Amino acid sequence: MRIFAVSDLHMCSKGSKPMDIFGSKWENYLEKIFEDWHKKVSDDDVVLIGGDISWAMELPEALEDISVLIPLKGKKTLIRGNHDYWWKSISKIRNSLPEGFYALQNDCVKFGNKIICGTRGWCVEGSPDFKEQDRKIYYREAERLKLAVSAAQKVKEDGDEMICLIHYPPFNVRREDSLFTKIFEEADVKKVVYGHLHGKDCRTDLKIVKNGVEYYLTSCDQADNKLTLISE
Repeated sequence: MRIFAVSDLHMCSKGSKPMDIFGSKWENYLEKIFEDWHKKVSDDDVVLIGGDISWAMELPEALEDISVLIPLKGKKTLIRGNHDYWWKSISKIRNSLPEGFYALQNDCVKFGNKIICGTRGWCVEGSPDFKEQDRKIYYREAERLKLAVSAAQKVKEDGDEMICLIHYPPFNVRREDSLFTKIFEEADVKKVVYGHLHGKDCRTDLKIVKNGVEYYLTSCDQADNKLTLISE
């Protein structure tokens, strides 16, 4: 079993939110992602989808977008992004998702010896867009991450690997410590997947290692519209 990841699909089955207005990387980007998916992923693999899945405002419309993923192989594990306005009641989402789809919200799911946990996250202190009003949400999201990590630790056995899925970058552009990075390190999380970052002006190293933790940026436009291998 292998773990792959991709983030920020920004799907819109209605065609009202074309992404190619943001540049050439977004031209036919979903077709490119799906082609790569077909090449790499088997039924036994897991694909992490790190938020900003659909532009939909309500769950039924989001399910239309998500339906295009059904024929693709692998177990799909989803996290909420800042644009996933349709993501409201987690129980309704879980009851509505097709077979083989898993929605994370402050908890975890286990596949073999791999435990996937996570939460949405938020912009962190020291980020250019961090304002005083963000502080409350930032601290709240840190508490939610603690819940997710705690859930993973409860089911963890010898030989298991914890992978955390978060939408927002867990550090600022200087990659300073944050509440999120401290939680990862204290919980002995070794791999973290995140997205959210777009455009030529963002700091886009696809993989860095900070204090022993591997961080993978998987925003699809930054990853050349390909899935990133996280674990074999």
